[in-house]
Parts: sequence; C-alpha cells; structure tokens
Amino acid sequence: MGLSESELRAAIPHALRAAELSGLGPKREGKVRDIYIYKDLLFLVATDRISAFDRVLGVIPFKGQVLTQLSAWWFERTRDIVPNHLIAVPDPNVMVVRRAEPLPVEVIVRGYITGVTRTSLWTLYAQGERRPYGIPLPDGLQKNDPLPCPILTPTTKAPSGAHDEVLTREEILRRGLVPGELWERIEAIALALFARGQELARQAGLILVDTKYEFGMSDGELVLIDELHTPDSSRFWLAETYRRGHEPESYDKEYVRLWFAARGYRGDGAPPEMPPELIIGAAARYIAVYERLTGQPFIPGEQPGAERIARNVHHFLEQDLAAIAGRVRG
Repeated sequence: MGLSESELRAAIPHALRAAELSGLGPKREGKVRDIYIYKDLLFLVATDRISAFDRVLGVIPFKGQVLTQLSAWWFERTRDIVPNHLIAVPDPNVMVVRRAEPLPVEVIVRGYITGVTRTSLWTLYAQGERRPYGIPLPDGLQKNDPLPCPILTPTTKAPSGAHDEVLTREEILRRGLVPGELWERIEAIALALFARGQELARQAGLILVDTKYEFGMSDGELVLIDELHTPDSSRFWLAETYRRGHEPESYDKEYVRLWFAARGYRGDGAPPEMPPELIIGAAARYIAVYERLTGQPFIPGEQPGAERIARNVHHFLEQDLAAIAGRVRG
C-alpha cells in the first residue's frame, strides 16, 4: 500500500496551494484550509499547505486529501459520542458542513509529555516547572513519557499569527467563555473521543499522543467541528519505534516541525526551504496514517486538483442541497 517515492516526488509540483470556487459566497483563507460560505453551509477546502510555528512553511502533496477523508472517516466512527457538522464529501479535498457557532475554547487532550515549541508541556517541564499551566506533574518524567492519565489543556482561539492562551477550567468559567454545565459535558466528551482514538490507533500500530478538538453550537445542539484525529490536528507515533528515552518516529506534522527546529527555526524570520526528501517523507507518513487507521489503500484524486475540485463542487451544487442536509444531519 502507499504511493512510491517516485510517485510522491512527481506529485510535488502539483501540490494544491489554492482552489478558486466561483458561484459560492465569500471566501475566508486560513493557513491550511480555505472556507467558502454558501447559504447555511460551509465548504471547507483542505489545501496541501503545511503550517507550524504559526507560519505556512510549504506544501505536502496529498495532505489535504488525507485530512478531508480521514476526518470524514473519524466523524462516522464517533457519532455515538457526539454529533458533528459533516454533511457530505463531494471531493477528496472538500467537506460540506452545516454552519455552527464555534465555541471560543479549543480542547487539547494529551496522553504523553512531549513537544518542541517554547510553550510545549515538555519544554516547560524540562525547565523545572512541575505545574505547567496549573497541571500537577510528578518528578522523574522523561521526554515522550506517558502521563499518569490523559489531561486537558484548553486554549483560546487566537487570531492568525498569535499564540493560543492555555486556560484552566476556573478561567473558562470565570470569564464566562463556556457555561459550567456545558463545559463539564465537553470535558467528558473530549476524554471519550480521545479514548476511542487511542484504541483505534493502537489497533493500527500507532500511538495517539495528543490531539485538538473543536466544538460549536448548531441550532442549539453541541457539535464537533473542524477536523478530527488527523496528522495535522494530532500527534501520532509509530508504535514499534516507541521506547523510553528514545525519540519515536513521528507520523504527523511534528516530523516537519522537528526538521525546522533542528535547524534553529521556530517561527522567526524567513523559514528554510523544505527539501524534496522532507516533503516526500511527510507525505508518506500522512498517507500511512490514513491507510493504517482506515485499513484502505489511499487512492489520490486526479490531478490537477484545483480543476477537479471546482468541477466536483459545482456538480454538487446542482443537487438538492436541502434534501442532502436533512438526510445526513447529525
């Protein structure tokens, strides 16, 4: 399974940087995803852009397709825990979702102590902090050790270019960011999602290290939004490479982030250019996560992606969207 090195190398020039969709509403451009607003729906177009340290660092071919299809796969497998916003996937790069009002708090669940950024749990712990972000941690932990139990580190949703602020439960309630009863429910849901994700990752020979969940309200209902358990929103390690005191193989965008960090880049100034070997290695890992978790071979959509996306989306627009939204809702 997977694509060969030559196939990945040949795909680099065709990596999707953007797709312009005419006939839809306003466009919001994010770091790695473009959002089109159409009536009461959102078209989430996942590009191949990759970001780290709050910067777009380059492109990884097929990354957007992996993010879209893997998120859709996970959404189907977690509907019994919490409803989500997905309506349809008309193209390998596009999710059509119902509009929801995002909550102002993102939920990070961590099962291991790791990270290379200045604000990561491991960086703070290594500097002697035993209560990073108010979380009591025992002495004697090494980098990449499992935590005594999964922990939540909620954060604000900072604007582009700014760092998220890590929050405590008390701060969330004091600021009125989320009502107390709803926040208790979100905590329970996040831990249940993480437990499901860890078990399915274990069965696939992977370790789900940590992940981010985003929630919103749609017609008074709490729904899971954005993406779920992808190599962009989560850390995955290859289980067979995990040994205490050693660096396991990253099968997520940490693989890219570690390359930049090893060269002294952490977001300041112009980043070094990503070499083909790094791009190919990252693409292979993204695809491997998809194939391991789903048990299905990754079959990329035809190139060039921008033309394919426009064609598939406009074909979708010709259908009865109200009927589709009603049939697939929740």
